[in-house]
Order: sequence, then C-alpha cells, then structure tokens
Amino acid sequence: MPIISVVLPVYNGESTLGETIRSVLNQSFTDFELIVINDGSTDGTLTVLAEIVDDRLKVFSYANAGLSASRNRGINHAAGEYIAFIDADDCWTPDKLEAQLNALMANPKAGLAYSWTDFIDAAGQFLRSGIHLSYSGNVYSKLLVYHFLENGSNALIRKSVLAQVGGFDEALTAAEDWDLHLKIAAHYEFVAIPTVHILYRKMARSMSTNTANQEAMSRKVLERAFSLVPDSGHALKRKSLANLYQYLTFQALEGSPNRATSALALRYLGTAAYYNPSFLRQRAKLVTLLLGKIATHLVLPGEQAQGIVQAIKQMVQRG
Repeated sequence: MPIISVVLPVYNGESTLGETIRSVLNQSFTDFELIVINDGSTDGTLTVLAEIVDDRLKVFSYANAGLSASRNRGINHAAGEYIAFIDADDCWTPDKLEAQLNALMANPKAGLAYSWTDFIDAAGQFLRSGIHLSYSGNVYSKLLVYHFLENGSNALIRKSVLAQVGGFDEALTAAEDWDLHLKIAAHYEFVAIPTVHILYRKMARSMSTNTANQEAMSRKVLERAFSLVPDSGHALKRKSLANLYQYLTFQALEGSPNRATSALALRYLGTAAYYNPSFLRQRAKLVTLLLGKIATHLVLPGEQAQGIVQAIKQMVQRG
C-alpha cells in the first residue's frame, strides 16, 4: 500500500500534462501512487499518458464532470494514508512530498501541510513570487480573511481528514479548494513549510468570464463559512471581502485587458475600497497605477493604452 496518493485531474491538458507528471514522478519521496482522472478529454491527453511507463501511474477515464467531481473520484480510488492534489498544468519541486509528509508526521494534530507557491507562465518560466505566508496551528480566522494556500495543487492532507469533512463541493465551479481548506481548518490544525514547493502556471483565459465566476463562487464560500462562526467572527468579513476584491482586480487586469475586463476591474476596485476605505490611502501609488491602467483600456486603443500604462508605471516608480 502506498503511503501517499497523488490525485491529478485532467481535461484536455496535453500541452502541460507530461511536465506535470514528470514533476510528480521525480519526487525524492517515492512511496506514492499517481492517480490520473481523465475528465472526458477530447485532445491527446490519453496519448500522453500512454507514453509514460511507471508502475505508480494509474489512469481512470470518466465522462466530463468538472474539477471537484474529478478530485472526489480520485479520493475514492486512493489507497494512501495521505492525499495530495495537483492540477494538470502545475508543477512541484522534487522535495515537495517529502517535506510535507515529514511536517505532518512531526505534527500529529495537523490535518494538512502546505508550502509556498511561485507563479510560472505557459512556457514554464518564472513570473512572480506568491504571497509566501506561513501560518501554523489554528489558522481558521486567517484563512477566512485570505486563501493563503493560493491554489489546489498545494496541500498534503490526511485521508481520514478528507473522509470527515466530505471532500470537494461539486456545486462549486471555482474557489472549491478554498472551501475545502476552510472545512479542514474548522476542525484541524495546519502546518506550514516556508519553502517554495509549488509552481503554479498562469495560462491565457477568458478573464471576464473567469473572474465573474470566481467572484460568485468565492462569495458563496465566504457566506457559508461566516455563517458557521460566532458573531465575533463577523468583524473579519469586511476585511475578507476587501482582500477578495483586491485579488479580483488584479485577476481582471492580467494578460491583455480589454474594455470588458477593465470595466470589471473598476467595479472590483471600487468594491474593495467600499469594504476597506483605508486601502486607497495605504496603497495610493498602486491604486493610481491600477486606475491608470483601467482608464486607458476603457477609452483608448490597445497600442496607445499600453504606452500610457508604461508611462504611469515609470511615474509611480520614480515617486
């Protein structure tokens, strides 16, 4: 029986799947199974999988049902005492599983271990550092305010913990990992490893569609989570919503924003300021930069907009 089960859901992931699987199979800790849930892929995903020869790899194919359902299917197949999840476009450093397993074994009260994340682009090149926050012990109030694990490819979780909290909510089409982590944090301690172990890939996508869905699902997760905390916990809600809308502002402006995404970003920025008015004063330079970027994309063609954005960046840097 393997000690760890790694669950990898994939839907049409042929372009990055091989690299993701190699990052798992090259782990310094080797006593694991890699469960790939093929979620109705129609591209060359199965061809990529057929070319990988490793006894630890197990492939199960289903009709398309979404990310949460695929992860839950992986949990049902898992034989390990611990379960890790990785998406088909992310990667791990070679010591990820070893470090997190050691942390859980050294902290028997912890139900989940997590590490730091950095971001890579479609070609696998470094984009930027993650937030690199380390909270251990009872982290529930901090997790309500911000999803500091940052993604669903991060945690190593005891299987018994997943059995208790019920796995992923299949009604959620975004923020499902934050929801799961909150359910775990309500009952168990976390342990943090202050090292980058997750390389999260930022891919081109429809920003307006995705951020709108992210907003709706995150609000649903937060409403449910705050409904379960004592009245004193509601003091955190405005801070949590302010952080959410700051995050959504940046998400909407990633890549090459257009008028639709810039209009969304303006609404998100205004909502963040509503929940935390001091944000505008505390981050005045950043807000100026964001407003400049939003304004240029709302009124100017792309080439002119990019020129003005660069000029504003230089002004902010000099200031």
